[in-house]
Amino acid sequence: MTFFESIKAVLTNYAGFTGRASRSEFWWFFLFTVIVSAIFSTLAGGNSSSFFGILGTVVNLALLVPSLAVGARRLQDIGRSGWYLLFAFIPLVGIIILIVWWARAGDPTDNAFGTAPAVLARS
Repeated sequence: MTFFESIKAVLTNYAGFTGRASRSEFWWFFLFTVIVSAIFSTLAGGNSSSFFGILGTVVNLALLVPSLAVGARRLQDIGRSGWYLLFAFIPLVGIIILIVWWARAGDPTDNAFGTAPAVLARS
């Protein structure tokens, strides 16, 4: 899945927490959110009360729900519940665990959360 296809797929399924997301879909969208945040942060020049600082905050809040949704779908691709996203609240260790899980290859076959993303892309 390419960069733009991934962004389109995530934003199309904006608040969909069911199903599965491939590694490429998750990581391309993660890169997109980092780039968008960096652009607005640079334009704001460290002043969060500037126009670009406020606009960047609004954009980041708008990207929060799709980020959570694609993170949950990515966990479901490896056979884990999306509720494991709550591990992020465990200081340091939680996010490390999530990054390791997000980086793992997904189940190549169907699992309890749906059809494998590679199969969906071919049909």
